[in-house]
Amino acid sequence: MNMDTVLTAPGRPLRLPSLDTVGAHALALLWIAPLLYACWAAFRDPSAALSFDWSAGWTLDNFAAAWDRAPWLRYIFNTTVLVVTILVGQFVLCTLAAYAFARFRFFGSQFLFMLLLLQLFILPEVLIVENYRMVALLGWTDTVWGMGVPYMASAFGVFLLRQAFKQVPRELEDAARLEGCSRLGVLWRVYVPLVKPVYLAYALVSVSTHWNNFLWPLVISSSDHTRPLTVGLSLFGAPESGVSISLISAATLMTILPLLLGFLLFQKQFMQAFLRAGIR
Repeated sequence: MNMDTVLTAPGRPLRLPSLDTVGAHALALLWIAPLLYACWAAFRDPSAALSFDWSAGWTLDNFAAAWDRAPWLRYIFNTTVLVVTILVGQFVLCTLAAYAFARFRFFGSQFLFMLLLLQLFILPEVLIVENYRMVALLGWTDTVWGMGVPYMASAFGVFLLRQAFKQVPRELEDAARLEGCSRLGVLWRVYVPLVKPVYLAYALVSVSTHWNNFLWPLVISSSDHTRPLTVGLSLFGAPESGVSISLISAATLMTILPLLLGFLLFQKQFMQAFLRAGIR
């Protein structure tokens, strides 16, 4: 008899969860615990946020109070413009680079591709000083453009799309070329439509990453005109502002709500895209 089964009746083994399953559920609970507490505190009076008394203290006033204390609509607009700008730039640059590495053979192509992959091992925080120097020289400080440009060349995006393009049969490209398509025409009419699930998966990863990015926008932005949600939330929850844990929790839920809804709406497509494409 296996260690993960016990006999409750003759011939009826009861299978107990394995250690892997228990560990996975424990880690999932540990990961989601801060979000669960934020949900709890956001709907509680400040005096009842730290207690677990279910009988009293429920309120919706925290959301109204948090909304009135900061320009959240402006923060949401800035964040949306930022992630869309980065995503469009990544789609253009990563698509062209991935197509070149997947289908063209030129001197040093493998070396350049390995050099590109080295970016995956460099933390973005290491490049903050140099990026800030370049952005300042270009006059893009305190602009959404300055926050987005350093992230438009993504080694992960190039790698993911290159792997997807290499799975496309070359015969389709040859047939399109015989029909008179240019190189860019083949890319747009053959490769891009066939790897749409990969684009969707990468878009969700990119949007979630840059929606939650904090350090670089904090360095570049200096006014509410350009601050994204993460920086605005950090200023809202600063200790010197005297904001309670209930208001901070309510503001946190308002901040993550658009991203959470987007993931829930596209969860099926997100999982299917990675299953089909595979991160090899």
